[in-house]
Amino acid sequence: MDTFIGIRFKKETAKRFQEFSRTHFKTHTEAMEAILDFFFYNEISPKENLGPTGRTIEAKLLKRINAVIAIMRDVEKTQTKPTVAMLQSLFEMEETKKKPLILEKKFAEEKNEVRFREKRNNSNQL
Repeated sequence: MDTFIGIRFKKETAKRFQEFSRTHFKTHTEAMEAILDFFFYNEISPKENLGPTGRTIEAKLLKRINAVIAIMRDVEKTQTKPTVAMLQSLFEMEETKKKPLILEKKFAEEKNEVRFREKRNNSNQL
């Protein structure tokens, strides 16, 4: 059986460690070993600042993504949509309505007039 040793901590620190240990490990010894192993294997000191946390990095990324979305919307409104509209208007092929020439119009009107009419013969009643 392993022997235990007493270490003196301030009351607040000991309570914090006990709460942490209970939530993550079975015993306080396992918790302390894991903490020491973490610092030893990663070759860091608990006094070092590790930089931004995952939450702060996520918040910064979300801000940048929102800024990129705003830029893309602005580009779409000011550049893409007007350009697409101009290109569509260039490529739209509307059938040009044929306007008859002035001479053709007069000739067409003259043609519509009936020059000769058939006589109806009532003598077919025989």
